[in-house]
Amino acid sequence: MDAIVKAIADIWNESGYKRLFTLGTEGNLLERIATGGVGNLIMIAIACFLIYLAIKKEFEPLLLLPIAFGMLLTNLPLGDVMRQQFNTLVPLTEEELAHMQQGIFDQVYPIFEMNGKYYWQHFETGGLLWYLYQGVKFGIYPPLIFLGIGAMTDFGPLIANPKSFLLGAAAQLGIFVTYFGALALGLTGNPDLTFTEQQAGSIAIIGGADGPTAIWLTTKLAPELLGPIAVAAYSYMALVPIIQPPIMKLLTTKKERSVVMQQLRPVSKTEKILFPIFVTIIVVLLLPSAAPLVGMLMLGNLFRESGVVDRISKTAQNELMNIITIFLGTTVGATAKASTFLQPGTLLIIVLGLIAFSFGTAGGVIFGKIMYYATGGKVNPLIGSAGVSAVPMAARVSQKVGQEENPGNFLLMHAMGPNVAGVIGSAVAAGVLLTLLG
Repeated sequence: MDAIVKAIADIWNESGYKRLFTLGTEGNLLERIATGGVGNLIMIAIACFLIYLAIKKEFEPLLLLPIAFGMLLTNLPLGDVMRQQFNTLVPLTEEELAHMQQGIFDQVYPIFEMNGKYYWQHFETGGLLWYLYQGVKFGIYPPLIFLGIGAMTDFGPLIANPKSFLLGAAAQLGIFVTYFGALALGLTGNPDLTFTEQQAGSIAIIGGADGPTAIWLTTKLAPELLGPIAVAAYSYMALVPIIQPPIMKLLTTKKERSVVMQQLRPVSKTEKILFPIFVTIIVVLLLPSAAPLVGMLMLGNLFRESGVVDRISKTAQNELMNIITIFLGTTVGATAKASTFLQPGTLLIIVLGLIAFSFGTAGGVIFGKIMYYATGGKVNPLIGSAGVSAVPMAARVSQKVGQEENPGNFLLMHAMGPNVAGVIGSAVAAGVLLTLLG
C-alpha cells in the first residue's frame, strides 16, 4: 500500500498539475502569480474563454481559434511546446579529456577545439511550436497571408472609385494618434506606463485592424510584445460588428446614413491587371520597407485577375492561406505565456489598441462626412468606417448600418473600395513606422 501511495505522490510531484497551484517566490503578488503555476491557470482560463468566443460567437474564428489553442498549449506546465533550441559549448573535464584521447568520447559527442581548450557541444531540440514560430520571427507568415488576401479580394470597387484611397488613408488616423498617445504616457514617470518608440509604434498599428500587419511590424520593432498585441489586434478585428456601429451612428445623422450611392462603373480586365503592377511600383519605390506586405498583396491579386494561373490563384486562396493561418495563429498564441502576458503593460496595450481602433473608425467616418458635403450629398459617410483593414467584415458593417436606416440601400460594394484601400494603407503605415523606428 505504501508503495502505491508513494507512486501516486511521485506522479503528482512530477506532473504539471502540482505546478498549477503554486506561486512564484520573487517580486510582488502579480509577479509571483505571473511566474508561478497560478499564472498558467489564469492563462488557461483566458484561452478557454477565447475558444468559446471563436466557436459560440464566431468572432473571427479562423484565427481566434488557433490563437486561443496555442495560448492553451504554451501555458500547460511542462508541455514545452515553445521550448527554444539550446546549443552551447561545455568545457571538457579531465575525465572526458582522457576519454577523448582514447577515442571514445568523440564518438558520442561532437568535440571542438578553441584556443587550445576542448569543448563538447550540448544540444537540445526545441518544441514543435518554437520551430513553427520561426516563420513569424523572420516575417514569413504575414506576407503569405497578404498573398492569400490579394488572391481572394476584388480590387474593382477601389479602381472604380479612386477617391476611396482617401477614406482608407483617413482610417489610419488611429495609428498615429495612439503612437503619440503611447509615448505621452511616459511623461507620467511611471515605468509601467512607459513605452519605447518601437513599442509605441507596434501598439499603434493595432488601429489598422490588420492582424498580419500588426504581427509583422511587432516582430520587427518590439517582439517582446507580440503576444498581447496579436491578441488585441485579432480581438478587435473580431469585435468590429460591436465596436464600429456606435461610433458610426454618433458621428453621422439619419439623413447621411440614408444616402443611396450611384452604381459603380464597370472596371475592365486590363485595369484590374495593371492596378497591382502600378501600385507595387509606386509604393515600393516610395517605401521599400513595405515591399514584403504590399508586394505579396499585389502578387496575389495579379494571380486572381490575370486569368492564366487559376491553379496558383486557388492555391493561394485556399490551401496555402489555410495552412499559414494555422501556423500563424497557433504560434502567435503560443507566445502569450503567463510570465510575459500577465503584466501591467498588457492591460494598457489592450486599452490603447481599443483607442487606436476607435480613432481609426472615427477618422474614416469623419472624412466620409467631408466627402458627403464636398459631393453635394452623393457619398454615404458610413463607407468611411470600412477604411480599417478588417476585410470584408468592416464593409459588411457599413452595409448593415446603412440598411437599418434605408432597407433599399446597398453599400457593400461601395464600402469594399475603402476596405481594400485600408489594407494597402495599413501596410504603408507599417512601412512608414518601420522606416522611422526600425
